[in-house]
Amino acid sequence: MAPPNPDTWMRVTPQGLYCEPGDFFVDPLRPVPRAVITHGHSDHARPDHDAVLATPETLAIMRARLGEGRAGRAQQALRPGETLTRDGVTIRLVPAGHVLGSAQVVIEWRGSRIVVSGDYKRRRDPTCAAFEPVPCDVFVTEATFALPVFRHPPAEAEAARLLESVRLFPDRAHLVGVYALGKCQRLIRLLREAGWDRPIFLHGGLQALCTLYQELGVGLGELRPVPTPAKRGGGGLLAGEIVLAPSGAEATPWVRRLAEPVVCAASGWMRVRQRAKAKGVELPLIVSDHADWDELLLTAEQVQAPEVWVTHGREDALIHALAQRGVRGRALHLVGRGEEDEEASPETSVAEAAQP
Repeated sequence: MAPPNPDTWMRVTPQGLYCEPGDFFVDPLRPVPRAVITHGHSDHARPDHDAVLATPETLAIMRARLGEGRAGRAQQALRPGETLTRDGVTIRLVPAGHVLGSAQVVIEWRGSRIVVSGDYKRRRDPTCAAFEPVPCDVFVTEATFALPVFRHPPAEAEAARLLESVRLFPDRAHLVGVYALGKCQRLIRLLREAGWDRPIFLHGGLQALCTLYQELGVGLGELRPVPTPAKRGGGGLLAGEIVLAPSGAEATPWVRRLAEPVVCAASGWMRVRQRAKAKGVELPLIVSDHADWDELLLTAEQVQAPEVWVTHGREDALIHALAQRGVRGRALHLVGRGEEDEEASPETSVAEAAQP
């Protein structure tokens, strides 16, 4: 008997992707009895599930962000390489390369295999395990940067551009907008590898997750909080230093502490100059934690899946490109994806993305 096609046993529900024979959801959008979570970003890791299965790092991140009581009433850690079987369904977690602890969910039933990738990237990241392609019958992918214009430069080169700007403008602080989970810690490690051994200063909104990364074994070097001016309304602090803050901090009164800050932002969206300009970004740094156009197509080729399901992003462009390669595509139209991760923030039109 031929293995069943995954679309007969894996379906989209209002809660999200549901494995019927195993009776569990992957990254459900609302509380469910059993959830498998790919990574800790809040558009994937929602609170108040009865039971949660994830990597140990993702569970730790969920507890830190949601609180012990809301990160799953029962929590089960599954390390990469381990397997779990429920009602004849086998589950494995394989590194996704997105952020610390991120994993693809490999689900097998009666000889049929589906891989739910969550979010992923294919570039080296010194803070997390690299993506591993797994051959499958159906591959579930994101499409955040699924337009040919999105071809990310090496992140190491972008870190070097930041350091060169610090050298050129020693009388100014460099304020870099980063996402708190993943992007912040990755950029710190890239700067360390590039030779920046001075303290890196953090907005208060970034400190907790940096501490957690360090507790989980990711070395980040010396980190300090941004100091408070000696006098109320004072400023001019941290000339010649690098300051990391959540995106949007540059538009708050907090930024007045810094010495004539060079506003920077680290995001795949910084490829779109119009977006960088609209946000007042003086130094856009194209550092993405998602696969770019070429990497999305490469991944589809490597997993050898005859069918690819697309969760969110530029579904139409990716499905069209896959069809030209003989791969069936299907848009899942999952709601709620990309709500928190700035990489999947508001839709970019084709015309906007094509801006030089």
